[in-house]
Amino acid sequence: MSDSFPPEQARRTVKSFVLRAGRMGTGQARALEDLGPRFLIAYTPKPLDLDAAFGRAGPKILEIGFGMGDSTATIAASLPGNDYLGVEVHTPGVGALLKRIGEGNLGNLRIIQHDAVEVLNHMLADGSLDGIHIFFPDPWPKKKHQKRRLIQSEFVALLARKLRPDGYLHLATDWEHYAMQMLDVLSGERALRNTAPDFSPRPDYRPLTKFEKRGLKLGHGVWDLIFRKTV
Repeated sequence: MSDSFPPEQARRTVKSFVLRAGRMGTGQARALEDLGPRFLIAYTPKPLDLDAAFGRAGPKILEIGFGMGDSTATIAASLPGNDYLGVEVHTPGVGALLKRIGEGNLGNLRIIQHDAVEVLNHMLADGSLDGIHIFFPDPWPKKKHQKRRLIQSEFVALLARKLRPDGYLHLATDWEHYAMQMLDVLSGERALRNTAPDFSPRPDYRPLTKFEKRGLKLGHGVWDLIFRKTV
């Protein structure tokens, strides 16, 4: 997942992504045309009525940077009682998830193609979310680039404000250094409490990605963190 901001914009505004080129497949393009009008929510700088967007009341889970949407679709299919709002800037990923929505007849998914920071600030009310997923954000492994990492104190404080009391924040990464930073940042947010002594076992609802499976076979680690809103 790409989740930082262009260097030339760093001093002006924080973004949740870096735009990268990507090709649209025929199926993705068709899904974007056919299913976009129903499942895409246009960004507007005003509060979004989540129950109205999904046509029902129920738990609302936000996923930031869903990539090609494989995990997102799998989770939504396995937990049909929850509603999932995916935020992603890359058009091929949006098209791919729309394709999965059509194939699985997934009525509990909606997508906003926009910067997640602006969506959080302007479209999602404080206390409106039951959960937030951020899986495998860009680790920016070079030391000089680590300030671009998404999981920073200010951003986590914003996420915490959007959660209902006892709502959860679930992060996952396969970079140990980033995992330790995530643990430190989340532990420093007074509105959140860790559900484990440090890192959490992978919950059943988060599927293994093909890259994760490959990494585990090679002995690479994966770290999950699940924190809950305390106040």
